[in-house]
Amino acid sequence: MEALAQQAARLWGFAPDQIRLAARRENIVWRAEDGSGAFALRLHRPGYRNAAQLLSELRWMDALVQGGLNVPRPVPSRAGTLVEAVGDTLVDLLTWLPGRPIGMQGQLDVTDRVGLCCNLGALLARLHDISDGWTPPPDFSRPAWDRAGLLGDRPLWGPFWDNPGLTAAQRATLLAARAKADAHLAAIEPGLDYGLIHADALSENILIHDDALSLIDFDDGGWGFRDFDLATFLMRFLPAPDYPALRAALLAGYATRRAVDPGTLDLFILLRALTYPGWIIPRLHEPGGAERSMRAITTALPLAEAYLDTP
Repeated sequence: MEALAQQAARLWGFAPDQIRLAARRENIVWRAEDGSGAFALRLHRPGYRNAAQLLSELRWMDALVQGGLNVPRPVPSRAGTLVEAVGDTLVDLLTWLPGRPIGMQGQLDVTDRVGLCCNLGALLARLHDISDGWTPPPDFSRPAWDRAGLLGDRPLWGPFWDNPGLTAAQRATLLAARAKADAHLAAIEPGLDYGLIHADALSENILIHDDALSLIDFDDGGWGFRDFDLATFLMRFLPAPDYPALRAALLAGYATRRAVDPGTLDLFILLRALTYPGWIIPRLHEPGGAERSMRAITTALPLAEAYLDTP
């Protein structure tokens, strides 16, 4: 992998001693540095995104930068392209943003949790506003977190009801919740706020620097319901004692764009939770896969049961 990274780095003019491994997640990220600053060299998981999808992601991010949002800026290679290929691995380069994640794995490593959530709500509102003001090119290609992408026969993150860790009764519960939620969403979707969303606003993907927030990792970004962005952040904090205050602050910050219906937000928190038992299926063989699958199931099931118990 190091040889692959060095080969990729040369496409942007970096020497082998100018890069170092920064993160292994969905993508493998190397930090590259030269006299002009620091950059994130992303080696994408083969098969997860194609070149057209990555180019669309980068063009969208550039539009957000031009709109004044603090997100990484795409950097062309020496050949002038935003996406390069090294064998079957697609690579790109982004500016490295200063700061640290606001937390990891459902934790908030900040003193003012409520204030942070208010600021994050305002940031997500700006993301959606700037995105609505941008006209994507005709060949723009990003995944759709629409009703089919969340609840259809082939959801974006896989058939969550087929997770092998589910008992027959648990699978039946998720299928019943899926059917009810599909009918629910079909009834209300014409009136919902829909457009480009980040789709992965976890605490790991939100940086703080000098009290300012920024978003990274747009890998799952695409078309979707705007409440899904809010739900993605909130879902991990459901067990927190101050969850009601965090939720209220997030919605107060987002109110610069529009008011959020509480019932609709609850639906999208359920839909967000349902995605994870599907997401983990092809990753069960990876270290920690079984434990992550169990966490996904134990998060989704109570929400599904509570949803089925509501009128």
